[in-house]
Amino acid sequence: IGVEGTKLNEDFIKMEKKTQITHKLILDLITKTTEYLHPNPAYRAKVSVLSTMSRIRGQVKKAGYPQTEGMLGDCMLRYGTELGVESAFGCALVDMGQALWEMAKVRDCLDVCVKQSFIDPLQILHDKELKEIAHHLRKLEGRRLDFDYKKRHKGKITDFEIKQALEKFEESKELAERSMFNLLENDVDQVQQLLGLTEAVLDYHQQSCHILDNLQSSLQNRLIEASNRPRREFRSKSVASSLCYTDIYGFSTFSSVQSSGVVFLTYQNIRSYLLFADSPLDQPCCRALYCFKAENQGELGFKMGDIITLTSKIDENWYEGILRGESGLLPISYVDVLVPLPQ
Repeated sequence: IGVEGTKLNEDFIKMEKKTQITHKLILDLITKTTEYLHPNPAYRAKVSVLSTMSRIRGQVKKAGYPQTEGMLGDCMLRYGTELGVESAFGCALVDMGQALWEMAKVRDCLDVCVKQSFIDPLQILHDKELKEIAHHLRKLEGRRLDFDYKKRHKGKITDFEIKQALEKFEESKELAERSMFNLLENDVDQVQQLLGLTEAVLDYHQQSCHILDNLQSSLQNRLIEASNRPRREFRSKSVASSLCYTDIYGFSTFSSVQSSGVVFLTYQNIRSYLLFADSPLDQPCCRALYCFKAENQGELGFKMGDIITLTSKIDENWYEGILRGESGLLPISYVDVLVPLPQ
């Protein structure tokens, strides 16, 4: 005898369809949100592997995603430091590199906030409630088929068994229906999670805006300072004027090419040579009379003839200065002041 299969009511079918949509959108939201935070797939894969290895080794700290702001900031900091504090462009690069590193830290905070307030709750929803609903629906389908089979074989199967199959079917339907109802009626939690995502992104952009406002002011000041700096005239110096060698008696000798030939300078007239060899500079500085090797921390090493920018006088024996982007202490007796420090 042909017996029509048991059909579920329309409300149940609509609820099941909405639950399936919720299941798909939760998985897609988790994936797309992770891609929003970490857009580079190669880095995502690398971080995933490193994090797995850290867990295997029992390490608490996981590998962090390399933020693009941090990578650009690293580049600017490196080359800005190499250009040195004498370069307005170098100082501006350092300023911007530091600002980008601050933005990278803010981006790291965004990652943590979004994971805690949005991704983790969705993952829990998928792993618990949706998984439980899927289990109830599979069990319901099995009991529905069992009930229909026994209905079709009525006569061969007792009424008691058919009734028992119906009761189990109704029990599974009630459990599945209740769990789907609770999920679909719990919109408050899902909206709260979306609000958490929005607040985290808004906080990231507000902090980034504050950092960029400060950077803009700093770069404008750098621009004004560079524009107001007096321009120095270019003056070529012959190669011979900078040559230094040691004669047969062990004395260091400078050679200077003049129209009448080569003039050899000894220690008695080094001072006057150093004072007038170059045009005056536009900031406190000195020229090294001898080579000095830094032996203690905080000292500044230099070679004879180096022009060192003076920043302060420590005491009767030491200046503080800057050379090629490095600062430190230098002995007063080793240098000749070209432009004195302001009183």
